[in-house]
Amino acid sequence: MSSPGNGAGDERRGTPSMETSVVDVPDRGRFEVRLGDRVVGLASYHVENGTMTLPHTEVDPSVGGRGIGSTLVAGVLAAARERGLTVLPYCSFVRHYIQQHPEEVDLVAEDDRPHFGLATADR
Repeated sequence: MSSPGNGAGDERRGTPSMETSVVDVPDRGRFEVRLGDRVVGLASYHVENGTMTLPHTEVDPSVGGRGIGSTLVAGVLAAARERGLTVLPYCSFVRHYIQQHPEEVDLVAEDDRPHFGLATADR
């Protein structure tokens, strides 16, 4: 006999798939990534003269390996694009994300790309 619900549709205590959101918190100079209402990561930033500097990102190790960091960086880059900003990806995680997503390299000014090792990411 097979049991009806092998976990696929079962409701479990807690939230099986919490909503992930990326929220700009300008008064703290950071974007936060949240699982439900819990802050599980952040990307600090500073905007000046049309450029968003991205020095640091971090994600709570307890949620590591779930793509939360990538969700955070994607949200930050989308916000920069929406605001017409270029980015300075000083954070190695942001640089790596841009290398893995060459469609985002245009957010880094052409003259700045070699400094961040992104000159070859432009395909």
